[in-house]
Amino acid sequence: MCVESENDLVSLLQIGQIVKLTLRTMQDRLRSGMTTKQLDTIGWEVLKQHGAHSAPIITYKFPGITCISVNEEAAHGIPGSRIIRAGDLVKIDVSAELNGYFADAAITVPVPPVVPLHQRLCDCAKAACEAAIAVAKANTPINEIGRVAEMTIRQCGFHVIRELPGHGVGRALHEEPFNVANYYRPLAKQRLKEGLVLTIEPHIAAGSGRIVTEQDGWTLKTRDGSFAAAYEHTVVITKDRPIITTA
Repeated sequence: MCVESENDLVSLLQIGQIVKLTLRTMQDRLRSGMTTKQLDTIGWEVLKQHGAHSAPIITYKFPGITCISVNEEAAHGIPGSRIIRAGDLVKIDVSAELNGYFADAAITVPVPPVVPLHQRLCDCAKAACEAAIAVAKANTPINEIGRVAEMTIRQCGFHVIRELPGHGVGRALHEEPFNVANYYRPLAKQRLKEGLVLTIEPHIAAGSGRIVTEQDGWTLKTRDGSFAAAYEHTVVITKDRPIITTA
């Protein structure tokens, strides 16, 4: 969507802050020994408290409130009986709706003790997200987001998971533009417009970056079993640095 009024912006910030609070609460209460379903329930409690709804459920009938992906699972992990253990990398992806407005954000939480390689993977995904957000300004080609993200990730020695791009968001969970790539696409020269709402979400892997879909039809995992990390924010494009609704 494009922000057209003060009400649009206020509503986007409201749901963005609920998503932020949900992520922060889940991160703070995450412990080794708990199941991903227990962690998901914590997220559900926060959303319910604020009158928000799980976007994956209302949009796709996803079998969970949030997406929780562990280690080699890159995205769309279904909360269930998997036990979170020491040394795991837990990707928490929260997307929610309130009064017809949507926001989407994700973090990667390393469970102590943290292997140095995994910490570098997390730091790199976060740095790529921050670098891409910094260049997301009105009149900038959309492929600049991918160029900067990919450059940051390559400098770290990791690989982009190309099948997991950012996307438009706002009045639905997924809107135009549907492919805000995290790698450089020479022909993607569409200019970002002021007021456009989209997600910036580099997904990266310590291995090749190739992914496959699990038998459950939802969970995406790395083909080579390497660990993956991701960070995501919902942003509103302006003439200067974007407004991060989920920050």
